Amino acid sequence: MPSKKTGRPATTKPGKAQSIPLPPSRDHHELVLISGMSGAGKASALKTFEDLGYYCVDNLPVGLISNFAELVLDSLEIQRAALVVDIREGARLDKLPQILGSLRRMLKTTVLFLEADEEALVRRYSETRRPHPLGQQNTVKASLTAERRRLRPLRALADLVVDTTKFNVHELRALLTERFHAGNRDKNILISCVSFGYREGVPEDADLVFDVRFLPNPHFIPKFRPHTGQHPEVAKYIRSFPQTKEFIRRISELLVYLIPHYIVEGKSYLTIAFGCTGGKHRSVMIAEDVQKRLVKAGYNVKVVHRDSPVAT
Repeated sequence: MPSKKTGRPATTKPGKAQSIPLPPSRDHHELVLISGMSGAGKASALKTFEDLGYYCVDNLPVGLISNFAELVLDSLEIQRAALVVDIREGARLDKLPQILGSLRRMLKTTVLFLEADEEALVRRYSETRRPHPLGQQNTVKASLTAERRRLRPLRALADLVVDTTKFNVHELRALLTERFHAGNRDKNILISCVSFGYREGVPEDADLVFDVRFLPNPHFIPKFRPHTGQHPEVAKYIRSFPQTKEFIRRISELLVYLIPHYIVEGKSYLTIAFGCTGGKHRSVMIAEDVQKRLVKAGYNVKVVHRDSPVAT
Protein backbone atom coordinates (compact mmCIF):
# COMPACT_ATOMS: atom_id res chain seq x y z
CA MET A 1 0.00 0.00 0.00
CA PRO A 2 1.44 3.43 -0.92
CA SER A 3 2.48 5.73 1.90
CA LYS A 4 0.22 8.75 2.35
CA LYS A 5 3.25 11.03 2.84
CA THR A 6 5.52 9.93 -0.02
CA GLY A 7 3.26 8.02 -2.39
CA ARG A 8 5.80 5.17 -2.24
CA PRO A 9 4.99 1.67 -1.08
CA ALA A 10 5.20 1.36 2.68
CA THR A 11 7.96 -0.96 3.86
CA THR A 12 8.83 -2.72 7.09
CA LYS A 13 12.17 -3.82 8.39
CA PRO A 14 13.02 -7.45 7.69
CA GLY A 15 12.16 -9.79 10.54
CA LYS A 16 9.79 -7.31 12.22
CA ALA A 17 6.05 -7.42 11.71
CA GLN A 18 4.05 -4.25 12.05
CA SER A 19 1.79 -4.21 15.11
CA ILE A 20 -1.35 -2.35 14.15
CA PRO A 21 -4.16 -2.33 16.73
CA LEU A 22 -7.40 -3.52 15.23
CA PRO A 23 -10.58 -1.58 15.94
CA PRO A 24 -13.02 -3.42 18.18
CA SER A 25 -15.75 -5.30 16.35
CA ARG A 26 -19.24 -4.09 17.20
CA ASP A 27 -20.61 -7.56 16.54
CA HIS A 28 -18.92 -8.82 19.72
CA HIS A 29 -20.17 -6.11 22.05
CA GLU A 30 -23.18 -6.70 24.25
CA LEU A 31 -25.13 -4.64 26.76
CA VAL A 32 -27.63 -6.07 29.24
CA LEU A 33 -30.06 -3.69 30.94
CA ILE A 34 -31.37 -5.18 34.18
CA SER A 35 -34.57 -3.75 35.57
CA GLY A 36 -37.63 -4.86 37.48
CA MET A 37 -39.34 -4.80 40.83
CA SER A 38 -37.50 -3.88 44.00
CA GLY A 39 -36.79 -7.08 45.89
CA ALA A 40 -37.00 -9.28 42.79
CA GLY A 41 -33.26 -10.05 42.75
CA LYS A 42 -31.59 -7.34 40.66
CA ALA A 43 -28.55 -7.13 42.97
CA SER A 44 -28.06 -10.90 42.80
CA ALA A 45 -28.45 -10.79 39.02
CA LEU A 46 -25.83 -8.06 38.68
CA LYS A 47 -23.41 -10.09 40.82
CA THR A 48 -23.98 -13.07 38.53
CA PHE A 49 -23.18 -11.00 35.45
CA GLU A 50 -20.03 -9.71 37.13
CA ASP A 51 -18.93 -13.31 37.75
CA LEU A 52 -19.64 -14.08 34.08
CA GLY A 53 -17.13 -11.42 33.05
CA TYR A 54 -19.48 -8.52 32.34
CA TYR A 55 -18.45 -4.98 33.26
CA CYS A 56 -21.20 -4.07 35.72
CA VAL A 57 -22.64 -0.76 36.90
CA ASP A 58 -25.51 -0.31 39.35
CA ASN A 59 -27.98 2.59 39.08
CA LEU A 60 -26.28 4.46 36.24
CA PRO A 61 -28.29 7.62 35.46
CA VAL A 62 -30.47 7.15 32.38
CA GLY A 63 -28.94 10.21 30.73
CA LEU A 64 -25.50 8.58 30.77
CA ILE A 65 -26.48 5.19 29.33
CA SER A 66 -25.86 6.18 25.69
CA ASN A 67 -22.45 7.60 26.62
CA PHE A 68 -21.63 4.40 28.47
CA ALA A 69 -22.63 2.31 25.44
CA GLU A 70 -20.30 4.36 23.25
CA LEU A 71 -17.46 3.77 25.71
CA VAL A 72 -18.14 0.04 25.55
CA LEU A 73 -18.08 0.10 21.75
CA ASP A 74 -14.76 1.95 21.71
CA SER A 75 -13.16 -0.25 24.35
CA LEU A 76 -10.70 -3.03 23.58
CA GLU A 77 -11.10 -4.44 27.09
CA ILE A 78 -14.87 -4.36 27.58
CA GLN A 79 -16.99 -6.47 25.26
CA ARG A 80 -19.91 -7.27 27.55
CA ALA A 81 -21.49 -4.91 30.06
CA ALA A 82 -24.51 -5.00 32.35
CA LEU A 83 -26.41 -2.11 33.96
CA VAL A 84 -29.15 -1.92 36.56
CA VAL A 85 -31.78 0.73 35.84
CA ASP A 86 -34.87 0.83 38.04
CA ILE A 87 -37.38 2.90 39.96
CA ARG A 88 -34.60 4.80 41.75
CA GLU A 89 -34.27 6.91 38.59
CA GLY A 90 -37.58 8.58 39.30
CA ALA A 91 -39.15 10.59 36.46
CA ARG A 92 -36.03 10.17 34.28
CA LEU A 93 -37.00 6.51 33.84
CA ASP A 94 -39.70 7.59 31.38
CA LYS A 95 -36.95 8.45 28.87
CA LEU A 96 -35.54 4.91 28.85
CA PRO A 97 -37.81 3.43 26.12
CA GLN A 98 -36.63 6.11 23.67
CA ILE A 99 -32.99 5.63 24.66
CA LEU A 100 -33.40 1.88 24.29
CA GLY A 101 -34.27 2.27 20.62
CA SER A 102 -30.99 4.05 19.87
CA LEU A 103 -29.03 1.57 21.99
CA ARG A 104 -30.32 -1.37 19.97
CA ARG A 105 -29.11 0.34 16.81
CA MET A 106 -25.64 0.75 18.32
CA LEU A 107 -24.97 -2.71 19.75
CA LYS A 108 -26.63 -5.91 20.84
CA THR A 109 -28.86 -4.91 23.75
CA THR A 110 -30.91 -7.23 25.96
CA VAL A 111 -33.44 -6.01 28.51
CA LEU A 112 -33.83 -8.37 31.47
CA PHE A 113 -36.85 -7.68 33.69
CA LEU A 114 -37.16 -9.36 37.10
CA GLU A 115 -40.45 -9.57 38.95
CA ALA A 116 -42.18 -11.55 41.68
CA ASP A 117 -45.65 -11.69 43.15
CA GLU A 118 -46.66 -9.23 45.85
CA GLU A 119 -46.58 -11.77 48.69
CA ALA A 120 -43.00 -12.77 47.93
CA LEU A 121 -41.82 -9.16 47.63
CA VAL A 122 -43.49 -8.10 50.88
CA ARG A 123 -41.94 -11.08 52.66
CA ARG A 124 -38.47 -10.22 51.33
CA TYR A 125 -38.83 -6.64 52.50
CA SER A 126 -39.94 -7.88 55.90
CA GLU A 127 -36.89 -10.14 56.15
CA THR A 128 -34.34 -7.50 55.09
CA ARG A 129 -36.12 -4.57 56.81
CA ARG A 130 -34.94 -2.23 54.06
CA PRO A 131 -37.10 0.74 52.99
CA HIS A 132 -38.68 0.74 49.56
CA PRO A 133 -37.02 3.18 47.10
CA LEU A 134 -40.27 5.12 46.76
CA GLY A 135 -39.99 6.16 50.39
CA GLN A 136 -41.41 5.34 53.79
CA GLN A 137 -44.49 7.55 53.55
CA ASN A 138 -46.54 4.66 52.11
CA THR A 139 -46.78 1.00 53.06
CA VAL A 140 -44.58 -1.49 51.23
CA LYS A 141 -47.66 -2.86 49.45
CA ALA A 142 -48.69 0.57 48.23
CA SER A 143 -45.14 1.33 47.06
CA LEU A 144 -44.94 -1.98 45.20
CA THR A 145 -48.25 -1.28 43.46
CA ALA A 146 -47.02 2.16 42.34
CA GLU A 147 -43.69 0.72 41.23
CA ARG A 148 -45.31 -2.04 39.18
CA ARG A 149 -47.47 0.54 37.43
CA ARG A 150 -44.49 2.80 36.66
CA LEU A 151 -42.43 -0.08 35.28
CA ARG A 152 -45.16 -1.48 33.03
CA PRO A 153 -43.90 0.26 29.83
CA LEU A 154 -40.37 -1.02 30.44
CA ARG A 155 -41.60 -4.54 31.11
CA ALA A 156 -43.38 -4.50 27.76
CA LEU A 157 -40.02 -3.83 26.05
CA ALA A 158 -38.15 -6.60 27.87
CA ASP A 159 -36.50 -9.40 25.92
CA LEU A 160 -36.56 -11.68 28.94
CA VAL A 161 -38.99 -11.54 31.88
CA VAL A 162 -38.10 -13.74 34.85
CA ASP A 163 -40.53 -14.35 37.72
CA THR A 164 -38.35 -15.00 40.79
CA THR A 165 -41.24 -15.74 43.17
CA LYS A 166 -40.17 -19.35 43.70
CA PHE A 167 -36.46 -18.88 42.99
CA ASN A 168 -33.74 -18.73 45.58
CA VAL A 169 -30.49 -16.88 44.90
CA HIS A 170 -28.76 -20.00 43.61
CA GLU A 171 -31.54 -20.89 41.19
CA LEU A 172 -31.64 -17.36 39.77
CA ARG A 173 -27.89 -17.50 39.33
CA ALA A 174 -28.16 -20.86 37.54
CA LEU A 175 -30.82 -19.54 35.18
CA LEU A 176 -28.84 -16.43 34.24
CA THR A 177 -25.63 -18.39 33.87
CA GLU A 178 -27.35 -20.83 31.53
CA ARG A 179 -28.86 -17.96 29.54
CA PHE A 180 -25.89 -15.61 29.26
CA HIS A 181 -22.77 -17.78 29.52
CA ALA A 182 -20.92 -17.17 26.27
CA GLY A 183 -20.01 -20.80 25.72
CA ASN A 184 -23.33 -22.42 26.61
CA ARG A 185 -26.02 -20.72 24.52
CA ASP A 186 -27.55 -23.89 23.11
CA LYS A 187 -28.90 -25.21 26.46
CA ASN A 188 -29.68 -21.98 28.30
CA ILE A 189 -32.83 -23.05 30.12
CA LEU A 190 -33.57 -23.95 33.73
CA ILE A 191 -35.87 -26.95 34.05
CA SER A 192 -37.93 -28.05 37.05
CA CYS A 193 -39.35 -31.56 37.34
CA VAL A 194 -42.21 -31.28 39.82
CA SER A 195 -44.14 -34.11 41.43
CA PHE A 196 -47.62 -33.35 42.79
CA GLY A 197 -50.88 -34.91 43.95
CA TYR A 198 -54.05 -34.24 41.97
CA ARG A 199 -56.11 -33.98 45.14
CA GLU A 200 -54.07 -30.86 46.01
CA GLY A 201 -54.52 -29.37 42.53
CA VAL A 202 -52.29 -29.00 39.46
CA PRO A 203 -49.29 -26.63 39.95
CA GLU A 204 -50.22 -23.20 38.58
CA ASP A 205 -46.80 -22.61 37.04
CA ALA A 206 -46.64 -25.94 35.19
CA ASP A 207 -45.83 -25.69 31.48
CA LEU A 208 -46.26 -29.40 30.79
CA VAL A 209 -48.38 -31.80 32.89
CA PHE A 210 -48.24 -35.59 32.73
CA ASP A 211 -50.71 -37.82 34.57
CA VAL A 212 -49.04 -40.98 35.94
CA ARG A 213 -52.10 -42.37 37.74
CA PHE A 214 -52.24 -45.16 35.15
CA LEU A 215 -49.33 -46.85 36.94
CA PRO A 216 -49.93 -49.36 39.78
CA ASN A 217 -50.24 -47.52 43.10
CA PRO A 218 -47.79 -48.49 45.90
CA HIS A 219 -50.16 -46.86 48.40
CA PHE A 220 -52.23 -50.06 48.47
CA ILE A 221 -49.23 -52.14 49.55
CA PRO A 222 -48.92 -51.75 53.35
CA LYS A 223 -45.12 -51.97 53.53
CA PHE A 224 -44.74 -49.20 50.91
CA ARG A 225 -47.39 -46.85 52.28
CA PRO A 226 -45.18 -45.06 54.88
CA HIS A 227 -42.41 -44.38 52.34
CA THR A 228 -42.10 -42.10 49.31
CA GLY A 229 -41.15 -42.74 45.71
CA GLN A 230 -37.54 -41.94 46.64
CA HIS A 231 -37.28 -45.09 48.76
CA PRO A 232 -35.26 -47.72 46.83
CA GLU A 233 -37.84 -50.50 47.32
CA VAL A 234 -40.78 -48.29 46.32
CA ALA A 235 -38.91 -47.02 43.25
CA LYS A 236 -37.96 -50.59 42.32
CA TYR A 237 -41.59 -51.68 42.60
CA ILE A 238 -42.88 -48.87 40.37
CA ARG A 239 -40.06 -49.38 37.89
CA SER A 240 -40.75 -53.14 37.67
CA PHE A 241 -43.77 -52.63 35.40
CA PRO A 242 -43.16 -52.52 31.64
CA GLN A 243 -45.43 -49.50 31.21
CA THR A 244 -43.30 -47.54 33.68
CA LYS A 245 -40.09 -48.09 31.73
CA GLU A 246 -41.86 -47.38 28.44
CA PHE A 247 -43.41 -44.17 29.78
CA ILE A 248 -40.11 -42.83 31.14
CA ARG A 249 -38.32 -43.63 27.89
CA ARG A 250 -40.96 -42.06 25.66
CA ILE A 251 -41.47 -38.96 27.80
CA SER A 252 -37.72 -38.36 28.12
CA GLU A 253 -37.26 -38.66 24.36
CA LEU A 254 -40.19 -36.26 23.80
CA LEU A 255 -38.72 -33.70 26.22
CA VAL A 256 -35.25 -33.92 24.69
CA TYR A 257 -36.92 -33.18 21.36
CA LEU A 258 -39.10 -30.33 22.67
CA ILE A 259 -36.67 -28.43 24.91
CA PRO A 260 -34.43 -27.04 22.12
CA HIS A 261 -37.54 -25.64 20.44
CA TYR A 262 -38.56 -23.90 23.67
CA ILE A 263 -35.06 -22.41 23.85
CA VAL A 264 -35.27 -21.12 20.28
CA GLU A 265 -38.54 -19.40 21.21
CA GLY A 266 -36.75 -17.62 24.05
CA LYS A 267 -38.08 -19.62 27.00
CA SER A 268 -35.69 -19.44 29.96
CA TYR A 269 -37.29 -21.86 32.37
CA LEU A 270 -39.60 -24.81 31.96
CA THR A 271 -41.70 -26.54 34.61
CA ILE A 272 -42.60 -30.16 33.89
CA ALA A 273 -45.14 -31.60 36.32
CA PHE A 274 -45.90 -35.26 37.01
CA GLY A 275 -49.06 -36.01 38.98
CA CYS A 276 -50.45 -38.99 40.82
CA THR A 277 -53.25 -39.21 43.39
CA GLY A 278 -51.42 -38.10 46.50
CA GLY A 279 -48.09 -36.91 45.09
CA LYS A 280 -46.10 -39.25 47.31
CA HIS A 281 -45.09 -42.36 45.34
CA ARG A 282 -45.51 -42.65 41.56
CA SER A 283 -45.07 -38.99 40.61
CA VAL A 284 -42.02 -38.69 42.89
CA MET A 285 -40.27 -41.68 41.35
CA ILE A 286 -41.08 -40.57 37.77
CA ALA A 287 -39.86 -36.98 38.38
CA GLU A 288 -36.59 -38.31 39.81
CA ASP A 289 -35.95 -40.62 36.85
CA VAL A 290 -36.83 -38.06 34.17
CA GLN A 291 -34.60 -35.47 35.90
CA LYS A 292 -31.65 -37.84 35.71
CA ARG A 293 -32.20 -38.43 32.00
CA LEU A 294 -32.43 -34.72 31.23
CA VAL A 295 -29.27 -34.03 33.23
CA LYS A 296 -27.54 -36.73 31.20
CA ALA A 297 -28.71 -34.88 28.08
CA GLY A 298 -26.83 -31.80 29.32
CA TYR A 299 -29.58 -29.68 30.89
CA ASN A 300 -29.72 -27.91 34.23
CA VAL A 301 -32.61 -29.63 36.02
CA LYS A 302 -33.89 -29.51 39.58
CA VAL A 303 -36.51 -31.73 41.23
CA VAL A 304 -39.31 -30.38 43.41
CA HIS A 305 -41.63 -32.72 45.33
CA ARG A 306 -44.52 -30.39 46.10
CA ASP A 307 -46.78 -32.73 48.06
CA SER A 308 -44.36 -35.38 49.24
CA PRO A 309 -43.18 -35.51 52.88
CA VAL A 310 -39.50 -35.76 53.70
CA ALA A 311 -38.04 -38.68 51.77
CA THR A 312 -38.20 -41.95 53.65
